[in-house]
Amino acid sequence: MSEALALYIHWPFCVSKCPYCDFNSHVRESVNQDRWRDALLADLAHEATVGPKRALTSIFFGGGTPSLMPPATVAALIEAAERHWGLAPDIEITLEANPSSVEAARFAGLAAAGVNRVSLGLQALDDDALRFLGRAHDVAEGLAALDIAQLAFDRVSFDLIYALPGQSAAAWQATLDRALGFGTGHLSLYQLTIEPGTRFAAMAARGELTPADPDFGADLYELTRAATAAAGLPAYEISNHARPGEESRHNLTYWRYGDYLGVGPGAHGRREGVATARAKKPENWLTRIDRNRHGIELEELLPQADQARETLVMGLRLGEGIPRDRIEDAIDTAAVDRLSRLGLIEQTSERLRVTPDGMLLLDAILAEIAI
Repeated sequence: MSEALALYIHWPFCVSKCPYCDFNSHVRESVNQDRWRDALLADLAHEATVGPKRALTSIFFGGGTPSLMPPATVAALIEAAERHWGLAPDIEITLEANPSSVEAARFAGLAAAGVNRVSLGLQALDDDALRFLGRAHDVAEGLAALDIAQLAFDRVSFDLIYALPGQSAAAWQATLDRALGFGTGHLSLYQLTIEPGTRFAAMAARGELTPADPDFGADLYELTRAATAAAGLPAYEISNHARPGEESRHNLTYWRYGDYLGVGPGAHGRREGVATARAKKPENWLTRIDRNRHGIELEELLPQADQARETLVMGLRLGEGIPRDRIEDAIDTAAVDRLSRLGLIEQTSERLRVTPDGMLLLDAILAEIAI
């Protein structure tokens, strides 16, 4: 087990409806900030009484629109985390942000509060694509936010979505070239997926949206890997690309199946083999805080077999693969040997990893080898 210890703090509230997530019920015109700060601090304090006792290596503020948290609340949570666990000297403290001018105006205050990395949800560099994705910002506003972020924070990442309906390979290549020219050390590049229950799923059912052909999506994926590698930001995970040393330490803790503590509505955690889940609805979570001084809805020790399977599912996303001794009980070795002969998996006595060609078939590979 990795000695990394990550803390995830979930801020559930959004300021506008999102066409492809399930947090639309969490849109709020206003939030009682004092009550929410105190509730998050209480949830944090409880986790400190039951979680591992070692310094945090990362903190991640995620969820709805965490960049609209008051910097004073962010500072209070970081200070409490330092008091409860201690912070590693090189701790990574990330905050997710939407690229609106309102949120960008808070960046200096968030940096002063202790945030040293921001993950910016640009999602596209084309106004028509942004409208299709249901984003409130346009390209000019997004790039202005990126400029401000690069001045405010030591490390900046942003995300883009590709394989949009009608997008050509040349158009995606041009977008990639532009994105790589901004000089950030990390990019998250995702293929558009149609999730059940979303606006996109409804549009597809009505014939108003035609998802990209899977073979074309594979071509775009290979184009993406080649372009980012040539620019010095190789893929270290199926959808994430970074300069060496600028990988997301927080997400690496997830993918390496290290310990991570989840605080706030809907937050999940894994601490020393125990799975935790907080109540998802904000009001239900607050009720639990008032009653129990924590928001935990589920807390159970996972059997070793389940831990091995989760290690497998998370770790095969990584270019580095997984230590074999952590997953031996979760894999069909005959299936691994067969896929290895096909060039989809590389294996040694110590590690198992999916090849770049295999990454295109990761879900099928997992279904084939997991037992």
